[in-house]
Amino acid sequence: MRERHNRLSVVKEIIKNNRIDNQDTLLDLLKEEGFNVTQATLSRDLKMLKVGKISDGWSGYYYSLPENDLVSESEKSYIQDVRRGIISIEFSGNVGVVKTRPGHANSVGFALDVLNLPEILGSIAGDDTIFLVLREGMTKEDLLESFQTRIPEIEN
Repeated sequence: MRERHNRLSVVKEIIKNNRIDNQDTLLDLLKEEGFNVTQATLSRDLKMLKVGKISDGWSGYYYSLPENDLVSESEKSYIQDVRRGIISIEFSGNVGVVKTRPGHANSVGFALDVLNLPEILGSIAGDDTIFLVLREGMTKEDLLESFQTRIPEIEN
């Protein structure tokens, strides 16, 4: 989990300090920093960091971090819903069962949808249980890394 957090920090620094116009360049710079990742992993990282491409006005587009690199107030509210509601998470393959406090499954499931974690394909919520399906190739560890990055204090 620590590796992903470190990699995300390095990606942010590279984008802040360089004019990056494609993922291949970013992959090369990450490799120079000691991170050997696939293009798919980098795409998920860029999505998680909410990196966009903006026009330079004359010759093309380059990667840019969000204006305020801070979590928006509404996103903080959703993160609180997840923190407040989750009791435990258990997995079997790419299927997970999230136990929540009674009556919290809908708000936690909705918050997870809004946070748009790249590992989660979809969810179904009841009263105190959420059924999660992870995307092809994603693992419980990937999701827990995402939680560690976006929703600190979630323990399992």
